[in-house]
Amino acid sequence: MAKKDHLTEELNRHFGFGTFKGNQKAIIENVLAGKDTFVLMPTGGGKSLCYQLPSILMEGTAIVISPLIALMKNQVDAMRNFSEEDGVAHFINSSLNKSAIDQVKSDILSGRTKLLYVAPESLTKEENVDFLRQVKISFYAVDEAHCISEWGHDFRPEYRRIRPIINEIGKRPLIALTATATPKVQHDIQKNLGMIDATVFKSSFNRSNLYYEVRPKGTNIDREIIKYIKANEGKSGIVYCLSRKKVEEFADILKANGIKALPYHAGMDSQVRSANQDAFLMEEADVIVATIAFGMGIDKPDVRFVIHYDIPKSLEGYYQETGRAGRDGGEGRCITFYSYKDIQKLEKFMQGKPIAEQEIGKLLLMETVSYAESSMCRRKTLLHYFGEEYGEDNCGSCDNCVNPRPKVKAREETLVMLEALKAIGPKFKMDYLVNVLVGRTTAMIKSYGHNESEWFGAGSNHDDRFWGAVIRQALILGLVDKNIENYGLLSVNDAGEKYLEKPYDIYITLDHDYDGEEGEDAAAPAGGRGEGVADAELFAMLKDLRKKVAKQHGLPPFVVFQDPSLEDMSIQYPVTIEEMQNITGVGAGKARKFGAEFVKLIKRYVEEKDIVRPQDMVVKSVVNKSGNKVFVIQSIDRKMDFEDIARARDLDFDELLTEIEAIVNSGTKLNINYYIEQTIDEDKAEEIYLYFKEDAESDSVDEAIRELGSDFTEEEVRLVRIKFICEQGN
Repeated sequence: MAKKDHLTEELNRHFGFGTFKGNQKAIIENVLAGKDTFVLMPTGGGKSLCYQLPSILMEGTAIVISPLIALMKNQVDAMRNFSEEDGVAHFINSSLNKSAIDQVKSDILSGRTKLLYVAPESLTKEENVDFLRQVKISFYAVDEAHCISEWGHDFRPEYRRIRPIINEIGKRPLIALTATATPKVQHDIQKNLGMIDATVFKSSFNRSNLYYEVRPKGTNIDREIIKYIKANEGKSGIVYCLSRKKVEEFADILKANGIKALPYHAGMDSQVRSANQDAFLMEEADVIVATIAFGMGIDKPDVRFVIHYDIPKSLEGYYQETGRAGRDGGEGRCITFYSYKDIQKLEKFMQGKPIAEQEIGKLLLMETVSYAESSMCRRKTLLHYFGEEYGEDNCGSCDNCVNPRPKVKAREETLVMLEALKAIGPKFKMDYLVNVLVGRTTAMIKSYGHNESEWFGAGSNHDDRFWGAVIRQALILGLVDKNIENYGLLSVNDAGEKYLEKPYDIYITLDHDYDGEEGEDAAAPAGGRGEGVADAELFAMLKDLRKKVAKQHGLPPFVVFQDPSLEDMSIQYPVTIEEMQNITGVGAGKARKFGAEFVKLIKRYVEEKDIVRPQDMVVKSVVNKSGNKVFVIQSIDRKMDFEDIARARDLDFDELLTEIEAIVNSGTKLNINYYIEQTIDEDKAEEIYLYFKEDAESDSVDEAIRELGSDFTEEEVRLVRIKFICEQGN
């Protein structure tokens, strides 16, 4: 008892806390006893204290291996705030000059320093290894330990070298800490660090104060996010984007719309990055737009919302990033925008990597897709992924529980699925099993002969989404195992066998079809004229006018104005040619060519209906500071290869095409015939052109490929579509 009292006293004396949280005390006692310790604790659970307090109480210096310079600085500053002695905590990394490093070494050798933070790259440097051999080390702490595992969401190869280096410097007890780890990742960490026998402390991963929501990612995503942030004015939030380019662009858009936002990504100047982080912590900025480089170890307790502009690459990443919200136990809303197109983009990025890495990456992605599209309780799905069962049927704090979809009885279908899985054997993933059930002949199914199986097509009365929901429910109920070691292969387990012998009623909720759903603005009640809501009556009138104008010019309607442009007109009500130029996808050229009749119609409509135009809700765009537009136009005029244009502007080919499409859609005429002649077979180009001229009902690339056939690539279709719009519409 005295020991406990003593520990609590020390906690109060050094950190000002009266009590420990959760497992903290037991973890600290284990470290003080010199035992290897493995800590699984969610973000905001107080992991840092588990090594900070023992380091102060033990003789010598604790070595904390940490992945980010920003995180080290943050932690060192925090430790110095708690201590009268500045030398109590230091870090060694590439940001320090020689005299600063000498000062650090002097403080360590004199015994003043209790905590030394190092990056794994710095730890492996020969001069640092030689120095640390002279130091009395109390223990080693590996923070963000999931970085060790290639099955984790933030794998860093240099983390794999930690154990050999520790052995070289001198063995001491080890504490590994992470906020996200599936059972597979946990085992991988322990094995790699040589601490299989470590005492494991696992806290619940349930963050009851967080609200989880997934929304379809439509064309109005910027407007949706701006609306949400403005409705929560003064609250701190983070918007995560996958690319650095998108971070910069979206931060500029938020600023243009009167929101105090700053960007943060690893490619920025370190001083600017650090200043932006501090501005956010000091509440000089309300919103940080960031890549995943931001937030690891950032201790801002009152982040009220975390928005994912793009879907994360893994559920671990998602959990870690959403975990930055509501660390003080207060409100925390986690909103993710999802489109399957983003998944396809991420899969594209994996090409060229080693096969094993691709397989792992795809498996982690599919888990994210499964989470996003599922209509089951998000909390239940998330916790199941981390090896924790959530007993409640309705958490009351996620979109699927607040707005539940009707449940469907699936007893017979579960039996069919289990029998089919038994018949094909435990060698296949979920998508293969679904293809067998719906009766889809693929090359792989043919090669295994499962097109001859009695179970082939046994579930053809239901679609892929239905069977996906059945399999996920069976996984949650523990009737089916997913072998993560072998890239997610499914098998029927003992509980599944018992179910086949003695079935009971199972109910499922059908998955969301987000690509069939639109965003908030489009889903608003018809005829509404609230903030940012398309006026359905005007929209229908504009569509009729577009048809008429297109007929006059002998063009498909989408060449005149695309649907997003009409939708924007029915929100903004432009009544002059100048205002028309600010509409999404219009620009000066198109406004002059086709705009007059549309402006006339809108003006008459506004007057008749006595509409107060929502000009204050116009989402202001920002000038393209990169000068891409001018550069691209000039380069095409000079007949430069597109690959060279892309390289010169640090764009991938897809981004360049998007840039050219935006230029063309706003009415600028470009001649790209020279590039099409170089890269696309003449007959193919002609066939695509004729399709858009005579058969197309919309400008959809997917629809075009469906009609034209799989011999035609997305790039070919997009290039010819650009040529067609330039020649026929601009």
